[in-house]
Amino acid sequence: MVSEFLTSEGRFRALRELCAVDSTTGVEDRLLPVLHAQLAGLGLKVELIEVAPGRHNVLAWRGTPKLLFSTHCDTVPPFIAPHLKGDTLYGRGTCDAKGQMVAQFAAIAALAQRGMHDVAWLGVVGEETDSLGAKHAELTLRGRFPQLRAVFNGEPTHNVLGSGQRGVRILQLTCKGEPAHSGTPELGRSAIWPLLDWVQALRMEERPADAELGPEVWNLGQISGGCAPNIVPEHAAAVLLLRELPDSNFTELVQAHKPECGQVQQLNHTPAARFPEVPGFPRAMVSFGSDAPRVRALVPSRTVVLAGPGAIEVAHTAHEHLTRADLDAGVALLLRLSEHFWEQPL
Repeated sequence: MVSEFLTSEGRFRALRELCAVDSTTGVEDRLLPVLHAQLAGLGLKVELIEVAPGRHNVLAWRGTPKLLFSTHCDTVPPFIAPHLKGDTLYGRGTCDAKGQMVAQFAAIAALAQRGMHDVAWLGVVGEETDSLGAKHAELTLRGRFPQLRAVFNGEPTHNVLGSGQRGVRILQLTCKGEPAHSGTPELGRSAIWPLLDWVQALRMEERPADAELGPEVWNLGQISGGCAPNIVPEHAAAVLLLRELPDSNFTELVQAHKPECGQVQQLNHTPAARFPEVPGFPRAMVSFGSDAPRVRALVPSRTVVLAGPGAIEVAHTAHEHLTRADLDAGVALLLRLSEHFWEQPL
């Protein structure tokens, strides 16, 4: 199995095998047989860590790890079976993030050939929704490998190091009204109108920008209300996702514009983070969130590198793909990073 990851052809076979399994968020364990076989074939000891019923993080290691490779096992829906066109593999997970797995496995195989055996790999569940696996790892694996110098968190970054990432905050805004017949709306109170006014007030607020992390933006991802067109709506709700900058005041603005009938509930939050410069490696802003701010807690120095093959622009789309050249370049990048950090002092 080690030799499988040392050639472009072998890596693409391994990637296709992983992508042939539907591991959409919630059913990540379907991937375990293939994942276990590939990790064991690299000579790593494999441990399954239950995060929720039927959902496991995967930890694999050899020796006394100096480096930790990590990415996520889940993909977004819908499942798209892999198919090859020339030197490009299309399908769900090809770059986000099973291509990251294969690049990392190939780097681990190549490092072993160089006598660099002390490595670990962590695959987490739930990154695409609530970072459940990374949150669990942050709490339970801190201090597990005290000799770690760095963690490489795999995401499609065009093989350039991410300079940091905006935080992710998900807020649910709800309004409560009083139902009435639509012919006599004065006898009720709509829950939808104040919610719409609330959202519109937030739209009028200018958001700041950061030189490294980019602009703070938010998305009205879901909105719902009422039960029938001839009834004044009693309930209305909206879910907002904020790409948050450090020291953001957005939640304060949400509260300031909240109507008397409104309530706010935070559904999820991952803070913004800045990642260190690594001499000789170019960096760029990334537009997405990742588990990097959480898995960095597993390294005593909190040194994390966010990087990997592929393009975020095609992730989550119907034409998600990864080229053989990108995958090979990702392996080369990880090897260079590994050599840089291998003898770093703790």
